Amino acid sequence: MALSEDLSAFLTDFGVSCTSGAVTALGILDMPGQLLADGMVISTDYQLTCKASDFGNLKYNDSISVDGVAYTVRETRLIDDGRMCEVSLMKT
Repeated sequence: MALSEDLSAFLTDFGVSCTSGAVTALGILDMPGQLLADGMVISTDYQLTCKASDFGNLKYNDSISVDGVAYTVRETRLIDDGRMCEVSLMKT
């Protein structure tokens, strides 16, 4: 028997409003830092975790607004069973 969970429950507590084109939905924005140049430089990546049915079709250079801030898509990857995705972003 296949499980049928409501993915919105995963986004409700920590999700922020995201808009790309005509689609507005919740997503979780992470900003992991990375040390570069032998620890001399800190780089911040932006990653949005969201439902694939909402933003899984975003392509390189598409625009998205996350919590009122403009970003450009670098890459979109399906995760786990393909119902959620991670979207790598760069601040516009």
